[in-house]
Amino acid sequence: MFGLETLRRVAREIGCDVASARDRDPAARGVGTFEILSSWAGVQALLSHRVAHALYEAGLPLAPRSIAFASRAVTGVEIHPAARIGNEFFIDHGSGVVIGETAEIGDRVTLYQGVTLGGTGFARGKRHPTIEDDVTIGSGAKLLGPVIVGHGAKVGANTVVIEDVPANSTVVGNPGHPVRVEGRRPEGPDADWIHLPDPIADAIKALSERIGQLERRLAELDGRTASGEVKELRAKQGPSPTGG
Repeated sequence: MFGLETLRRVAREIGCDVASARDRDPAARGVGTFEILSSWAGVQALLSHRVAHALYEAGLPLAPRSIAFASRAVTGVEIHPAARIGNEFFIDHGSGVVIGETAEIGDRVTLYQGVTLGGTGFARGKRHPTIEDDVTIGSGAKLLGPVIVGHGAKVGANTVVIEDVPANSTVVGNPGHPVRVEGRRPEGPDADWIHLPDPIADAIKALSERIGQLERRLAELDGRTASGEVKELRAKQGPSPTGG
């Protein structure tokens, strides 16, 4: 039932969401709660979802989807009323974010603009991602199907995730695969997107270095061959008339 205790829970969750926005968005530092609620699209979308989800769990028809529809029109963020979202969730910028019906999101998760937590095919049941605690997902990333993103993981911008992501790892690429940043797990709520490893660039660099080594080796062999040919030619010509 949608009662007083449910309202209190929703109020607590919204309070945590506002605190998360203030903590993770430098633009929100020193900004009042009312301004965040009235100006931050990601917070507004999450506020609407908290209410819609409570109504959905209470079994009310039409209202949850109506709230979700209106929220999408205003904020550009689409969250299905059935999606389960933990505490201290933050959507930065928000525009273009899509969170599907069976998606599950843990605590202290951060999403940037353009992220999709989507399903694959037309199968029923669990078909959207599960995001564990303390995960950060970069802008434009697409997580498709019932994949699990482990605790503390980071998903790079524009990454396409179709397989489970190990805990405390960073994934990049299409399809996404785990990499490391400077040999260590990135710390903090936000990844250093500028310095994420680039496996393709690393492979090209390795090939370039190998080609350089082969070219130097070839030059050495050519030099030795040329030197040997000169000596052989001089031996055939015999001593110089000048005695040189």
